[in-house]
Amino acid sequence: MIKDIVKGLISTGRLELINGGMCMHDEATVHYIDMIDQTTLGHRFIKEEFGQIPRIGWQIDPFGHSAVQAYLLGTEVGFDAFYFFRIDYQDRDTRKGTKELEVVWRGSKTFGSSADIFAGIFPKNYEPPPGEFYFEVDDTSPLVQDDPLLFDYNVQQRVNDFVDAALAQANITRTNHVMFTMGTDFKYQYAESWFRQMDKLIHYVNKDGRVNALYSTPSIYTDAKHAENEKWPLKTNDFFPYADDPNAYWTGYFTSRPALKRYVRVMSGYYLAARQLEFFKGRSNSDHRTDSLGDALALAQHHDAVTGTEKQHVANDYAKRLAIGYTQAEKLVSSSLSCLSQSGSKSHCLSQTTNFGQCPLLNITYCPPSETNLSQGKSLVVLVYNSLGWKREDVLRIPVLSDSIVVHDSEGREVESQLLPIANASLHMREKHVKAYLGMLPAAKPKFWLAFPVSVPPLGFNTYFISSGKKSASLSLMSTLHPSQGSENSNTQIGQGHLKLQYNAAGKLSLYSNSKSQVEANFEQKYKYYIGQDGNGSDPQASGAYIFRPNGTVPIKTNGQVPLTVLRGPILDEVHQQINSWIYQINRIYKGKDYVETEFIVGPIPVDDGNGKEVSTEIVTNMATNKTFYTDSSGRDFIKRIRDYRSEWKIEVHQPIAGNYYPVNLGIYVEDGSRELSILVDRSVGGASIKDGQIELMLHRRLLHDDGRGVAEALNETTCFDNQCEGLVIEGKYYLKIDPQGEGSRWRRTFGQEIYSPLLLAFAEQDGGNWVNSHVTKFSAMDPTYSLPDNVALLTLQAGEHKELSALASVDLKRVFPDKKIGKIVETSLSANQERSAMEKKRLKWKVEGPPADEKIVRGGPIDPSKLIVELGPMEIRTFLVNFSQQSGKQLM
Repeated sequence: MIKDIVKGLISTGRLELINGGMCMHDEATVHYIDMIDQTTLGHRFIKEEFGQIPRIGWQIDPFGHSAVQAYLLGTEVGFDAFYFFRIDYQDRDTRKGTKELEVVWRGSKTFGSSADIFAGIFPKNYEPPPGEFYFEVDDTSPLVQDDPLLFDYNVQQRVNDFVDAALAQANITRTNHVMFTMGTDFKYQYAESWFRQMDKLIHYVNKDGRVNALYSTPSIYTDAKHAENEKWPLKTNDFFPYADDPNAYWTGYFTSRPALKRYVRVMSGYYLAARQLEFFKGRSNSDHRTDSLGDALALAQHHDAVTGTEKQHVANDYAKRLAIGYTQAEKLVSSSLSCLSQSGSKSHCLSQTTNFGQCPLLNITYCPPSETNLSQGKSLVVLVYNSLGWKREDVLRIPVLSDSIVVHDSEGREVESQLLPIANASLHMREKHVKAYLGMLPAAKPKFWLAFPVSVPPLGFNTYFISSGKKSASLSLMSTLHPSQGSENSNTQIGQGHLKLQYNAAGKLSLYSNSKSQVEANFEQKYKYYIGQDGNGSDPQASGAYIFRPNGTVPIKTNGQVPLTVLRGPILDEVHQQINSWIYQINRIYKGKDYVETEFIVGPIPVDDGNGKEVSTEIVTNMATNKTFYTDSSGRDFIKRIRDYRSEWKIEVHQPIAGNYYPVNLGIYVEDGSRELSILVDRSVGGASIKDGQIELMLHRRLLHDDGRGVAEALNETTCFDNQCEGLVIEGKYYLKIDPQGEGSRWRRTFGQEIYSPLLLAFAEQDGGNWVNSHVTKFSAMDPTYSLPDNVALLTLQAGEHKELSALASVDLKRVFPDKKIGKIVETSLSANQERSAMEKKRLKWKVEGPPADEKIVRGGPIDPSKLIVELGPMEIRTFLVNFSQQSGKQLM
């Protein structure tokens, strides 16, 4: 009955479904692939359940707004307008004075005016206007008392209050239409009390005649604005960072709960790979599926989820849902790989004979399948799956027990390999966390990391075999570098190829050089922490889950007496450094790779001095970067940032550190005219360039006070085992490269995609039998002679902005799906809820102030159903519904 009423209200336009994702996602700490996936899930449900296509974006609560939201999750999903509230208080005040709260937002340089969207910023908040218009049963606003026989009759007063609010908003708004948002958090628990008062207000205000009031929807409002034929101010770039007070920059949440942020990112890449394997195997009702993980990931994109701005028990619930979803997807991945490796045919298989194990806890050096005793003729089978559309050459690292080990490829050839002793810091973390997560101590204790190179075809797998053998992997040469205070020339160098890192006599990193690209830079790595403001000063604003408010900077001095450990071998070199008692760092250079991988273990952050701490790492060079740096927008476009500067208003600087922090999902870089220094990250973090030539990333936060924005809890994460709790430890990586000016974007794009989609490892044991004779050891879903262009990734088809990668790219679908006949193909909106051609026809076009833009927009043309070649312009993502004539399933790209 109620369902029918709701459907009736929706079909007549009296109730409108807007935004339409599974949640109102964040815009700073989310990856664009997750934004697309969660929006697509929601849009699919709305289409199936209500037959509706949302046309309005409604992001009223996220804490700042990204360019990717405007053009990708706005224009490209068919939205006509996009409404929100949280922008910097100085920006809002400026816009009120110039009547620029409503603008046309051009979020993409690449797509220019073709991606314009109307953007409306609320003048104060997402609540009723000033003048007391809250009508929950327990609210204190005066009700409209319209019985003239009663002493508190107040119709004229209430009408005057309403008209005053309307005129005040009209004075800062263009055209004769203003929107009142009648409600806020936790309201309409008893809706009748609201509607009774609004009915009266509308009746008496219209009787008064000075303004016209009506029940409306965002679509009706948008159409009224469009009909005025107004030219609107143009907005470019984004709305970060966000501050709602001089000392309240919401830039702490870029890093808050770094373990949850990493978990979300890992699950996202896994979900992408699992869906591919689900497609190759074919879905049946009895199977394990990826749906549960997709639902959990969609929820985790909420603006109080991946942001780290929820209470601890809520964060635990998000993680639990992800874990449940992963367990289902892990079974699906195992059965799909079993099918593909067993049958060799790319069709359905009836029974799975191999049970593949996986290692979700490799980040804490725990992988039971690889920690097995390989004596008595047993060998470990490692199946390596590549979810990207190009061939990958990479190095695997897995923990093993023995030093008598040999690796072979699927052709039986021995593969060069290297053993590296596992650091005590890693073993210590492993022991504590396995106990915390699994309630038990691990059975075996691995001694070494086994590292070996792998080569994996696009959308496919390769198989490697690890067995015990007398002729074994190379044991790393270990040396110890004792820092000396003298000036003797005892520099230490690591790196066997073009790339070298040099450490000086004091044990500090001092030089980066690449003989191939002729790049050299003086170079230091440092750590520091900011003391979190406790809110006890004249301004009670504390540093907390949302807000970063430092109260002093403390450099973390490396203990000068602690030696460096240097490991060298044929596959990689490593330098291990105990920075202090709670920070451990490893720098790695892999043979044949031209970047530095830095692994860090941070925590437990000590707080026994009563101070919360926010830990950052710094890369310091002598590059003259002129206050300028670049950060990504939700993992896509890079946006230029200038320290202490905003292009659209004159900023008053109250927080010179927090006010220059930006969200980093993919990477951050600086340039000096001849070189570019890029850093790519493994999760969302906050980043900045506080001084010229310097980049810093905030890695971890542990705070003791609430920041007063709704969490009502300090951000003080702990891990508990044996009834003892200590501060959370974070293990992570970042990747660093210095290129000649203009050459860095190719690496940022392609390697960034590889960080997001790591190789997926599955393990099985072979006991004596011959795996090669009974299994397929190498597989690619694509034509074996075909690989996607460097700048194209599948499922989210993506192009970069490197000068060679910025031409039209083309994808031959016949060669992507060589064993399937494509019966029908239709291009749709990004979220696949309408045909692209229909969306383009009906989407509103907006006029902007100023001269027309001089722009050259490159987009791929329509697809020819006979040739089946998809063209992609730079940064273009296209979605198609593909029907394969041999089976009924649809594949979304």
